[in-house]
Amino acid sequence: MQNIKELLTPRNILLLIVSVLSTTLYWSGLVNVFTRWGQQEEYSHGYLIPVVSLYILWEKRLELQAWVGRGSWLGLPLCLAAIALLFVGEISALFIVIHYSFLTFLLGLSIIVLGRGSKITFIPIVILGFAIPLPYFLEVVLTAKMQLLSSSIGVEIMRLFNIPVYLSGNVIDMGEFKLHVVEACSGLRYLFPLTCLGFIAAYFYQAALWKRAIIFFSTIPITIGMNSLRIAVTGLFVENYGIGAAEGFLHDFEGWVIFVICMAILIGEILLLERLTSRNSLAQIFTLVKVEPPANNKPTQIKKRETLFFSSLITLLLLAAVAVKFVDTRKEVTIETTSLASFSMKIGTWQGERELLAQEVISKLEMSDYLLANYTQLANPTAPINFYVAYYANQRKGASPHSPKVCMPGGGWEIAELKRTQLNGIPVNRAVIRKGQSSQLVYYWFVERGEPVANEFVKKWMLFRDAIYKNRTDGALVRVVTPIKEDEGVEAADARVAAFVSVANPQLANYLPSTN
Repeated sequence: MQNIKELLTPRNILLLIVSVLSTTLYWSGLVNVFTRWGQQEEYSHGYLIPVVSLYILWEKRLELQAWVGRGSWLGLPLCLAAIALLFVGEISALFIVIHYSFLTFLLGLSIIVLGRGSKITFIPIVILGFAIPLPYFLEVVLTAKMQLLSSSIGVEIMRLFNIPVYLSGNVIDMGEFKLHVVEACSGLRYLFPLTCLGFIAAYFYQAALWKRAIIFFSTIPITIGMNSLRIAVTGLFVENYGIGAAEGFLHDFEGWVIFVICMAILIGEILLLERLTSRNSLAQIFTLVKVEPPANNKPTQIKKRETLFFSSLITLLLLAAVAVKFVDTRKEVTIETTSLASFSMKIGTWQGERELLAQEVISKLEMSDYLLANYTQLANPTAPINFYVAYYANQRKGASPHSPKVCMPGGGWEIAELKRTQLNGIPVNRAVIRKGQSSQLVYYWFVERGEPVANEFVKKWMLFRDAIYKNRTDGALVRVVTPIKEDEGVEAADARVAAFVSVANPQLANYLPSTN
């Protein structure tokens, strides 16, 4: 009974109220984080990160107790900024904003309770940041880059063993067999947990800053190197023992096996650094950083100003709860559209033939509707136009068009030229791509709530802006591709695309929502 009375102090009761209110306020963002930890292998390490942060705080509990009651009002503006970010995140449904808002709130609350003692909680809060998933559009770009890099390095390693191999994008052609470096083989599933581990190791590693920096930043080349080696060894198995042995190797040599090897390399790197410099043992160099407690290190009774801080924060949280509830009940504006399946296969002098995507591709792209067709003219049947439109009725949950700039290299095409320009008054991206002796001309742009845009970062800003002011997130990707024939110059291909877009775009406007 006495222990319960000691726990039920005014400060602890106020902290409990703040904890309940803030957890309720950030509930949707926290659920989203936990969901992605379970659904995406790249973030499966996320469950362990809060445990690590709590362990550090537990080990420093005596230091924390000494700072309790010495809080500062400077935490209030930080909490206010966090709640403002939360409100923006809720309106736009950008979970990344909500997630970082939560970390900002934790830091502000720490300053309110501990003041300068927040130096103790700062690193555990930063570590929580490694559990936050990347926005989907950044994840797609990073995955594509790592796929290409891992494939390139893996192929070079194979060539060192005199294995004849040809790389086309993410496809490794070994003659009889072809290895496809898919998203799961990009190395991203090892990069995120290893960078987190590298940061934690650098924190515990009691050494000069340059040594810590080496440990943290080396996690990136270690991950890429190990993933490339995995691809190369798979190729060696295919060459010497056949595809069956390679599949067995891939099954055994993935996931935690690679991660454990990467971790061992990281520890070996630390041992090497110490051997070359200080010659300390692991027991000597791994410890918690101490923060000097105040001279009078006994917890103080709650003061009037501290009560005022908590009262202000609770009021702020209650007002935020009302505002967020209002936002959550606001129904998104949805615009009825005509299905792209009815888009005409005859446009002016162009005759089209519709193509269908596999259901698994449609599910992966998460689009609401699409059009894929090849258009030709009787006067020039060997120079078709490939017309692709991907429409998204809602882009709030991370579903958005994949940029062709990311997808083209994965298909083995090299981007020889890329620039932003105007086509019939439309802002577009124009690319010349090559694969072997073949060349193609690609034009693509986005249509956001009826407004064409070429710049992908401007597109993201427009999505954010319109989610707030228009309560709409519909959008589309439009892509037009034509071959650059050997007997014609790129100017002829440009003219062909311009002629097609001049007749197709006015019709397309009837199938996509307008600005109003």
